[in-house]
Amino acid sequence: MAFTNSSLFASHLTLHRSKLSDSEFAPPPCEALKLLHFPPSSAIHACTFSRNLNVACASTNGVNAVGSSSPRKSDQDADYIPMPVVMIDQDSDSDATIVQLSFGDRLGALIDTINALKDLGLDVAKGTVTTEGPVKQTKFHITRLDTGRKVEDPDMLERIRLTIINNLLKYHPESSQLLAMGEAFGIKAPEKKLDVDIATHIHVKQDGPKRSLLYIETADRPGLLVEIIKIIADINIDVESAEIDTEGLVAKDKFHVSYRGAALNSSLSQVLVNCLRYYIRRPETDIDSY
Repeated sequence: MAFTNSSLFASHLTLHRSKLSDSEFAPPPCEALKLLHFPPSSAIHACTFSRNLNVACASTNGVNAVGSSSPRKSDQDADYIPMPVVMIDQDSDSDATIVQLSFGDRLGALIDTINALKDLGLDVAKGTVTTEGPVKQTKFHITRLDTGRKVEDPDMLERIRLTIINNLLKYHPESSQLLAMGEAFGIKAPEKKLDVDIATHIHVKQDGPKRSLLYIETADRPGLLVEIIKIIADINIDVESAEIDTEGLVAKDKFHVSYRGAALNSSLSQVLVNCLRYYIRRPETDIDSY
């Protein structure tokens, strides 16, 4: 089902309630959301946790910290900071929104992040932690508590993204110099700012007769996802699925799009690219549009 006006696509799943109490871990306020006005190659499973979310992955150094006895690159080089990555995948699972995050090997059980997502009216159905080389990747399957379905609203997808990044800044403040939101909410702003004109790349290619693949790479900023969705909807193009990837200062987003049930022709693809390029690369963006 195509995205139209404010939803990506619906799916069905009935889930169990969380066994964690609401007050067991109090989530921190998401300061970044105050800015917004919303309209494996060789992966080794370190652990898999279900709704219990017991101490299988927990650290003795805090619910969002990592305690490791093995030497880390960060132990060897005090200046080393791994790349923070947050990915929201609407394509891989028809029943749930998949959120994957990594920050080298520094992430722990992320109980506070789970509870912050719960405060948004979401349910974490299951989670897995995998280790790929020096990187520990945590993956959550998320649905709405009220419907048991995957998240459809792009406003809520942006809330999820910013909530996770906000918690990353809170519990791993060293990440601030590698995140766009670190300038406003981190202890240290990024040393290098991306030039939007240089960082922005937009491409559309065919992905079968009924849909096209839109790829957008640009400098990250709060509200970017909502802006993109509004621009696409304004020219009557439907978003069928999306993958939202934040890698440090860069947003790398993929959208499966269509027009009246068919792939975009070359003319409409060019219109879409031109509109997105204009709005994304404009020098100033009114904060009210967030």
